[in-house]
Amino acid sequence: MAAASASSFVSPRQRHRLRRRLTDGLGWTVSTVAFLLLGAATVSIFWAIAARGAHALDLAIFTQVTQGTAGGLLNAIEGTLLLAAGGLLLAIPPGVAAGIFLAEFGASRFAPVLRFMSDVLVGLPSIVVGYFVYIVAVVDLGWGFSALAGAIALAIISLPYITRTSEMAFRQVPADMRDAARALGATDSHVILRICLPIAASNVLTGVLLALAISVGETAPLLYTAGWSNYMWNGHLTHEPVGYLTYAIWAFITEPFQSAHALAYAAALLVSAFVLVISIASRMLMAASRRPGR
Repeated sequence: MAAASASSFVSPRQRHRLRRRLTDGLGWTVSTVAFLLLGAATVSIFWAIAARGAHALDLAIFTQVTQGTAGGLLNAIEGTLLLAAGGLLLAIPPGVAAGIFLAEFGASRFAPVLRFMSDVLVGLPSIVVGYFVYIVAVVDLGWGFSALAGAIALAIISLPYITRTSEMAFRQVPADMRDAARALGATDSHVILRICLPIAASNVLTGVLLALAISVGETAPLLYTAGWSNYMWNGHLTHEPVGYLTYAIWAFITEPFQSAHALAYAAALLVSAFVLVISIASRMLMAASRRPGR
C-alpha cells in the first residue's frame, strides 16, 4: 500500500514540467490555428482580386487614360507612381535624420518627445492627415487639388515608419565600431555618415520600401489633396489634380456599369501586385542584411 502511494506521488518539479508542456502545446496550437486562419484569409483575398482583375486586364489598361467609367488606367498608374515617389522624397530626409538622432543621441531630453510624437503619428487616422493637408495646402495656401498636396500627405503618413526603422537600423550597428572610429579621431558626423550609415543602409531601405507599400494603398488622404483627373500629369506640382489607382477602386466599384467594375478590379490587382512585390523585396533585403559577414 505504501509502495503504491509512493509510486503515485508526483513531485512539484514533475508537475511544473507537465504544466509547461501543456502550456507550450496549447500555445503552439493557438499560434498554428491563427497562422492558418491568417494565411487562408490572405490567400482568399489575393485569389479573389486576381481572379477578377486578370479578366479585366488588357492592353488598354496600360495604354489609355480613363474616359469617364471606361478606357484605361494609364493616368492612374502614372499618378500613383508620382505621388508615392514624391511622398518618399519628402519623407526620407527628415525620417532618416530623426532615426539617427534617436539612435545616436537617445540620451537627449528631446529624444523621448520625438519618439512619442512619432508613435502618435503612427496611430493618427490617415483621413485626419488628409484633412489637415487639405486645410493648410489646398485651401489656405491655395494650391488646389494637386500632386504636391497629395505627396505631402503621403510623406506625413510615411514619416514615422521611416523614423522607427532607421532608429532600429542604426541601433544594430556594433558599438565597438563607433568606439574604434572615435579612438582614431573621427567626429560624430564622420562616424554616422561613414561608418554607421553604410552598415544600416539595407535596413533603412527596408523601412523605406514598407513606407512605400503603405503609401501606394492609401485612399482617404488623397481624396482631400490629390483629387482625381482623367488626364495625364502635365508637370504642374500645384493647381492640377492627378489620378491614382486607389481612387479607381473606391469610385468605380459602386458604379452600375460593367466597364467601371472592370477598371476597379484591374486597379485592385495592380495595387495588390505592387504592394506584394514591395513587401517581398523588403523581406529579401532584411534577410540579406542578416547573413553572416554582412
